[in-house]
Amino acid sequence: MSGHSHWAGIKYKKAANDAKRGKVWSKLARAIIVAAKSGGGDSSQNLTLRYAVDKAKAANMPKDTIEKAIKKGTGEIGAVNFEQVLYEGYAPGGVAVMVDALTDNRNRTAPEVKRIFERHSGSLGTSGCVNWMFSKKGLITVSTDDITEDELMEFALTAGADDMQTTSDIYEITCEPGAYEQLKQALDEKEINTQVAEISMVPANTVSVEDHNTAKKIISMMEAFEDHDDVQNVYANFDIPEEIMKQLE
Repeated sequence: MSGHSHWAGIKYKKAANDAKRGKVWSKLARAIIVAAKSGGGDSSQNLTLRYAVDKAKAANMPKDTIEKAIKKGTGEIGAVNFEQVLYEGYAPGGVAVMVDALTDNRNRTAPEVKRIFERHSGSLGTSGCVNWMFSKKGLITVSTDDITEDELMEFALTAGADDMQTTSDIYEITCEPGAYEQLKQALDEKEINTQVAEISMVPANTVSVEDHNTAKKIISMMEAFEDHDDVQNVYANFDIPEEIMKQLE
């Protein structure tokens, strides 16, 4: 049984409010620009772009804003250069953290990421220090209020999922990246509402965090990364018990 992405469920509950929507759209636009630049502006031929556009639509980004980002990526309007950089390190309690960034200035982003680690009692590591603990997977979460565990598990496994776990009030479904689109489409056709639906980095194993103060520092670090303009995604292998999470909310 693989580990789960505990942060995915927590992040959904802490979803950006309207005041932060501009920042969310800015990050999604970067992902679209980079995808279009590397694979072309046709989402039917560019799977990475299709995923980026799907996430933008899920965040209610206007159609013309999405189209403008695609054109920036293909060079039809303006010239924007972002590069993908992966930072790896540790949060308190020996928790592994990966920070996926899109930046137009490494010299600015690297020290800022390092400061976030250190400000929350963590440390920036070397390339490859924690990457081996994670695998690229399709990750989909569904509320436990919407469907029974047995019904969802039977359907999801038939549709291409390779694992499902229940965490607090959500089901976390994982699959191989190649099966993600088929699985997501099957869930949509059955009208099963999904909370998170993305290609993610899922840990092979998780680190249980039983100490309240340690958990508080970890969540604070994750939120600081999520709030950084250059950070697209942040992944970690912590598992914080529900009773401690309730104290932190």
